[in-house]
Amino acid sequence: MEHTTEPAGREDPRAWNDNRERRPEAPAKAIVVTKVAGLREKLRETRPSKKIVFGLMVAAAVLTMIVGFNWGGWVTGGGVQQRVDTGVRDAVASRLVPMCVAQFNLDPQKAPKLAELKAITSTWSRPDYVKKQGWATMPGEKEPDTNVAAACANLLVGS
Repeated sequence: MEHTTEPAGREDPRAWNDNRERRPEAPAKAIVVTKVAGLREKLRETRPSKKIVFGLMVAAAVLTMIVGFNWGGWVTGGGVQQRVDTGVRDAVASRLVPMCVAQFNLDPQKAPKLAELKAITSTWSRPDYVKKQGWATMPGEKEPDTNVAAACANLLVGS
């Protein structure tokens, strides 16, 4: 029975009577620590494709439009035209209301008609009453103006 001894400093976990061939162990590998790249380094190394660049440009344009129209004060041509039309109607009505009041003052029965106008509780019916009396019909016109009648009724009633 032969008994071999192992060199000092190296221990084999096998029993002394294990007769399998003993192979030399590989040296321990060194642990390599790699540095994790940060976002800045990743972005520097990245080469975006044409599709990504085009998609980002479209997204930026859409986002700009959403912000501009909702909070930036941008308006479309139709919105501007609507505001201009409303402003023109209001300006014309405000210039013609004194003529409506003057026609009311020329009416010989203005006191009872004013009491009748004030007795109407519906603000929607008052302009109709003014139109029916003819005060909102301007000289040279065939029909009364609804905006003038509404403003004239509000002025005569005092509300």
